[in-house]
Amino acid sequence: MKKIILTGGGTAGHVTPNIALIPKLKEKGYDIYYIGTYNGIERKLIEDQGIPYYPIASGKLRRYFDVKNFTDPFKVIKGLGQATHIIRKIKPDVIFSKGGFVSVPVIVGGYLNRIPTIIHESDMTPGLANKIGIPLAKTVCTNFPETLEHIPNNKGIHTGTPIRQELFEGTKFEGYRATGFSENRPVILVMGGSLGSVKINTVLREALPTLLKSYQVVHICGKGNLDNNLMDKTSYKQFEYVKENLSHVFAIADIMISRAGANSISEILALKIPNILIPLSASASRGDQILNSNSFKKQGFSFILNEENLNTPELIKSIDAIYNNRSEYITTMKKSKATNGIDSVLQTIEKYEKKKKE
Repeated sequence: MKKIILTGGGTAGHVTPNIALIPKLKEKGYDIYYIGTYNGIERKLIEDQGIPYYPIASGKLRRYFDVKNFTDPFKVIKGLGQATHIIRKIKPDVIFSKGGFVSVPVIVGGYLNRIPTIIHESDMTPGLANKIGIPLAKTVCTNFPETLEHIPNNKGIHTGTPIRQELFEGTKFEGYRATGFSENRPVILVMGGSLGSVKINTVLREALPTLLKSYQVVHICGKGNLDNNLMDKTSYKQFEYVKENLSHVFAIADIMISRAGANSISEILALKIPNILIPLSASASRGDQILNSNSFKKQGFSFILNEENLNTPELIKSIDAIYNNRSEYITTMKKSKATNGIDSVLQTIEKYEKKKKE
């Protein structure tokens, strides 16, 4: 029997590649277990997959001053103890980590128990959690080829990001049925990240009186961000989160507005949807989304609208520009050599699983 522990959490981007791997891992005969946080978004997503879920304590590793910097190290230590206990109980052949702060105790626990660990880094440069884990891992799978130069000791391998197969299986019929939209007007899909974006939500809603004259808008606004005053609009549908119908919503999207998380933009590229990327600003992040979006802009895949310049007139102007030139973006994306990373990542997992048993 082959056993694997998956880990990663905090945002959907640290979970969805793991979910993409699950069907293939099952086909290969793996028993799958997941270690995540107690209350993170990953818990429900993984439990819905029918995968045994083990929660542990997790402390955030901050680069700035915060009172919690004095208490969170104790959470990390507690999480390490919990992760080590779980690993010794399950006795996995391999651990696959998608990152996020919850992954640090799992990677350390795996190292202490001599379990080979594979890390996946989606962004152009490794985040802090992965920087801590890389010295303890056997190899690091990367989404961008440029990331390899940031991985020491030749541990990096360019695999791309695993993308959920069901995203390619959406139909326009189901998409129009789920939204109640007409086939005769273009559709804008807006996603501000799994936690939502106050700035994007606000500016988009301010632009609705103008946008709805020409477009229909699907707005995935994040938990707790629904606007009850806009519930009765026929050309504007808002959702906190979309799961079952997401592939169908993608199928009717003529253009898309999104944050520039690496997993999100990899999915957009794979689906060939003309898009506007609004990366998190450097003041609100370590700047990884800016690097990601600049790479896509340089390759001709995306139009970039910086958050600092985000306002109602600029958003409307950008939407019209991307829609009018959508065929050029689609043509360029079709030329991309980027592929679904499922097979490459799976081959890497199997390589170290077999080595463990030798």
